[in-house]
Amino acid sequence: MKRDNLLIAGICGALFLVLIILLKTVDVAAIGPQGTEVGLSTLNGWAHEFFGEHDAMYKVSKYLGYLVFLTAFLMAAMGAVQLIRRRSIRRVDRRLLFLAGLYVLTMVIYVIFEFVIINYRPVIMPDNTVPEASFPSSHSMLAVVIMGSTPILLRSYIKDETVLKGLTIFCYVLMVTVVFTRLLSGVHWLTDIIGGVLIGTALVSLYAFMIQKLEEYKAQRRQKAKN
Repeated sequence: MKRDNLLIAGICGALFLVLIILLKTVDVAAIGPQGTEVGLSTLNGWAHEFFGEHDAMYKVSKYLGYLVFLTAFLMAAMGAVQLIRRRSIRRVDRRLLFLAGLYVLTMVIYVIFEFVIINYRPVIMPDNTVPEASFPSSHSMLAVVIMGSTPILLRSYIKDETVLKGLTIFCYVLMVTVVFTRLLSGVHWLTDIIGGVLIGTALVSLYAFMIQKLEEYKAQRRQKAKN
């Protein structure tokens, strides 16, 4: 299972990079607002016309995004409480420290693609007069990262299987709903959504791999203590 997570992280990361190359080199055409060029323009143009633009879906994805951010805040609060109570970062649960690292890495990737423009949005947002960076979809990436990593962490804190299953289902449903409402809103190209899901899945799989490595290490230490 550990190797599976690392393999998934590698495959999704590689596909993300391949997608970037395709977007910059294949079927590039000025189909965006103000003549902005878009890679894989036939596919993206068809998908945008097929799904259309829906302000209601945009608002739904926006407000559901607040739930995603609230989840991240609660996870961060858990780490902050442990740090305050234990008075040392070394005594904070490594799972929470790994999660903090995951969040930081995600934000670094977000900032990078604010400056390294792969595609611009298919629409100009109401508060702007020029097209914005669109790839990868930050809502999709954050939804996958936060809602995908939360159940992995909660397994170590919630022993009631029914409660854990319910929270896991909630996280996955929210994640999928944010991704699809973002697509249906029409504020992203299809490849923006795919890119967000790919990089988000790569990051979550890497987090899962690190957690499994940590659990193996702890199991080995317990075994040595018994011997």
